Amino acid sequence: MKFNKDFLFGVATSSYQIEGAAKEDGRCESIWDGFCRQPGKVYMEHNGDVACDHYHRYGEDIELMRQLGVQVYRFSIAWPRIFSAEGQYNEKGMDFYKRMLKELKSKGIKAAATLYHWDMPVWVLEKGGWESRECVNYFVEYAKKCFEELGEYVDFWITHNEPYCAAYLSYYTGEHAPGVRDLARATKVIHHIMLSHGEAVRAYRRMGLLAPIGIALNVQPGYISEDTFLNRLALNNYDGYTNRMFLDPLFKRSYPADVLNLYAGAGRDLTYIKEGDLDIIGEPIDFLGINFYSRHLVEYTPDNELLFKSARSDYPKTAMGWDVSPEEFMDLIERIRKDYTDLPIYITENGSAWEDTVTPDGKIHDEKRVDYLVRHLEVVSRMVEKGLNVKGYFAWSLLDNFEWAFGYSRRFGLVYVDFDTLERIPKDSYWKYKEIIEESRK
Repeated sequence: MKFNKDFLFGVATSSYQIEGAAKEDGRCESIWDGFCRQPGKVYMEHNGDVACDHYHRYGEDIELMRQLGVQVYRFSIAWPRIFSAEGQYNEKGMDFYKRMLKELKSKGIKAAATLYHWDMPVWVLEKGGWESRECVNYFVEYAKKCFEELGEYVDFWITHNEPYCAAYLSYYTGEHAPGVRDLARATKVIHHIMLSHGEAVRAYRRMGLLAPIGIALNVQPGYISEDTFLNRLALNNYDGYTNRMFLDPLFKRSYPADVLNLYAGAGRDLTYIKEGDLDIIGEPIDFLGINFYSRHLVEYTPDNELLFKSARSDYPKTAMGWDVSPEEFMDLIERIRKDYTDLPIYITENGSAWEDTVTPDGKIHDEKRVDYLVRHLEVVSRMVEKGLNVKGYFAWSLLDNFEWAFGYSRRFGLVYVDFDTLERIPKDSYWKYKEIIEESRK
């Protein structure tokens, strides 16, 4: 593998998944706190009350990063820690991030801060959440406070993580908090999330801050197993729903007309899209974050309003049931280069969940995760060699953590976490990643 000398290797986490300390230092309730208490929503009613206890153990976790040799840490800020009620700024919550960021700097590690990784304060949801245009103002108020207080410590800003999930999984399939199942409401949520992104970027520019700012999208390439007219239609709809609905407004200042026609044709009101909104959403950014885990195989179905469904694939699967598909990773980045932008790209998440077992001597030999990591980094190396302007890679995740609706039943970490004792044990994949990073610097 070959990487440029300025290529950044990192690890990624998110606040609700690792922090714990759910009731400490003025943190208000998150939409995930209540969702976890609803029977049947989260595996075994697991929750993030303690999670990995990173809130108290961040020093230990940052030392693991230092030993790993990563140059940058991507984390998210918990909105419920920063504004405990409407207009009520919580300084104690912000102080945690200042302490953590100072510790990072003392270990020579850069910081990439994500403003929204799905843990909305309940008080914002009670005022309409992302379905309300007013939520944009709440988000920008929160973002500006983070820029103001943390700007001197943060090297990269990311407005949103995976708007696809925050909209569709939360408001269409109902798998994520707040558990709504309504495509019309999900479509409105997409617009307001994307609008809040653009407004936050504009606010950032007005403040005169210089660190790069962007967004992280989980773009997923689609394929069909049998080339038929109806399957091509299904693939087009899948791509519009999954990818173009987010990439087009960012880089073309428009939504894909075929997708809006599909949504509106089902009797859905789109009048919440106001004149000038798409210019705001398309406010220029400094980089694009791409979260990549898998390709997706689809086929036509008349039984779904979007006219596509998942098709059977014979690819090897991770514990999440996702195809292991590193070659399609290249297809995705080349497509973005061809159709959308030449901005620097950072792979802001890439990783895999497997069944991990601790051996009697306290080791975790996660051969499949090692293989996944190596094969995907080999493709990233080829991207760099081809001049695709890929500038960094963040492994998901540093730690085993709360995996949303799967609770603690899925492990993505390079570091094993015993959720009874909170002991951290680096896995073989941790040591392999360390070796790759060291080799890249020779």
